[in-house]
Amino acid sequence: IVLIACLVIGVRFGGLGLAAVSGIGLTFFVFVVGLVPGKPPIDVMLTIMAVVTCSGFLQASKGLDVMLKYAEKLLRKNPKQITVLAPITTWFLTVLCGTGHVVYTMFPIIYDIAIKQNIRPERPMAAASVASQMGICASPASVAVVSMVAMLAGTTHPLGVVQILMVSIPATFCGVLVTGLWSLKRGKDLAKDEIFQAKLRDPEQRAYIYEEQAQNNAEVKLPASAYKATFIFLLGIVVIALFGSFPKELLPFVPNAKGAWVPLSMTPTIQLCMLVIAALILLICKVKVSDVTNGSVFKSGMVAIVSVYGVAWMAETYFGAYLPEFKETLGQIVLDYPWTYAIVLFLISKLVNSQAAALAIVVPMALSVGVDPLIIISFISACYGYFFLPTYPSDLACIGFDRSGTTRIGRFVINHSFIIPGFIGITVGCCVGYVITYQIGRAHV
Repeated sequence: IVLIACLVIGVRFGGLGLAAVSGIGLTFFVFVVGLVPGKPPIDVMLTIMAVVTCSGFLQASKGLDVMLKYAEKLLRKNPKQITVLAPITTWFLTVLCGTGHVVYTMFPIIYDIAIKQNIRPERPMAAASVASQMGICASPASVAVVSMVAMLAGTTHPLGVVQILMVSIPATFCGVLVTGLWSLKRGKDLAKDEIFQAKLRDPEQRAYIYEEQAQNNAEVKLPASAYKATFIFLLGIVVIALFGSFPKELLPFVPNAKGAWVPLSMTPTIQLCMLVIAALILLICKVKVSDVTNGSVFKSGMVAIVSVYGVAWMAETYFGAYLPEFKETLGQIVLDYPWTYAIVLFLISKLVNSQAAALAIVVPMALSVGVDPLIIISFISACYGYFFLPTYPSDLACIGFDRSGTTRIGRFVINHSFIIPGFIGITVGCCVGYVITYQIGRAHV
């Protein structure tokens, strides 16, 4: 009760609030109940810090704007296919950048194209919002994926970035594609929507709905340094993938706890690579460090670190103390019915409103009761469950950017524009992930 109460109350105040309220729960467990404090997820936090620092330098160098520019060009050249291309584009941007926050820049573009083509804006916009968050599971630069690598590094099945992405990229892409295809016919066409047509009869509402965009960002000229930063960042991602694919050939050997010489773990490898990428962008592209710390990517990333620190430490203390009970009551159920792991991950994700925080809570518990690491990566799509209630910033921003009012929250709250696309995306993602892992690639993952 205390654990869930801390999650429910803390999430109302955002990531920092969640961390602070988790401290109350942790203090209660230690000082009142007498539990032994667990270990904070230091490796996970350091990895997140390195990734966020690198992404912050990319944003400050305007390298992120380069990716957004070409994404907008793609959409404006194919306006009729906006409902399918918009979610694919936002998913791909998240995969490249490691953060779903890039979607905020895309919303006005998607709306502008849809309304001019007389396409119900809800169709591409809601799907794009869902897709941007699903891309987090498929990005080698995302907090969720690098956290997963760090958590699996100490197990008997240390799966690396490449092995996880072999499953998560096709799984989430299929989920996004099916979501876009389903959205083609969702809702009424604008010509048959009585509510929308009533708005058009008001001259002020009509002018507001069809207001012209201030500028076409696809035509904005960016400095050469921005393109250099983008190239450095993408090259760095390729290098990380190569290290993960050929650790024995490319990584230095270090002694492990038993004294045996083994390739350097991917956890410090990712940390080192991300810091080097950030340094190269800093030195070659002449980035102002103050612009990094003032950027939205860096700020939101630092909040994620504190959030993971608080909630994961509290969860580790609780689950660590009651591990025998969990093994007895839950372990066999999850082992007999692997899909129940996905349900637990989905529910926790909704409680904490964070994929990384959900994984930090559920994955260690699942590993401790004997869940196969392959099950964990099969159902990685389920860590995106916070679309269930329309409280996440990207969903709220999507509603705000849709001036037509078609993307909305229903009378009963739960009947909002994102719930069906969200369920389609994660259901397809989990099914495809399971098939890839167990029916096609178990021997190679």
